[in-house]
Amino acid sequence: MNVGVLLITHGDVGSVLLHTAIDVLGVCPLSTCALAAPAGCDPEKIDTEARRALNDLDSGDGVLVVTDLYGSTPSNIACRLQDLPNVRVVSGLNLPMLIRVLNYPDLDLDELAHKALTGGRDGVLTCTGEGSPHAG
Repeated sequence: MNVGVLLITHGDVGSVLLHTAIDVLGVCPLSTCALAAPAGCDPEKIDTEARRALNDLDSGDGVLVVTDLYGSTPSNIACRLQDLPNVRVVSGLNLPMLIRVLNYPDLDLDELAHKALTGGRDGVLTCTGEGSPHAG
């Protein structure tokens, strides 16, 4: 069993990042789902879809829910899910974060949430002309 990953984002941000991560890695080692919360959506409808997706993704090890922008509608929907058992929510989705999560399919839920945080943070760098990136 592995942790499932649910992305709840503005528009197609989640699905585009997920497809890109899979293209980079060549495989998707975890059960994943990208759920779009478009502008003007009904948050209750998205909440219902998210809860259904959680049930589908949870094979017993829990679900990591990742959202793009803290305080936004997708994030607020995601945060309502963290009261459920075996759910962790991380905000600030970016490609380094998602690739880091998918690279560690054997971690438990808490460890995977930590990898998401460090992957997202450590993936933000200032690129210099000298070829050496610097942490932002």
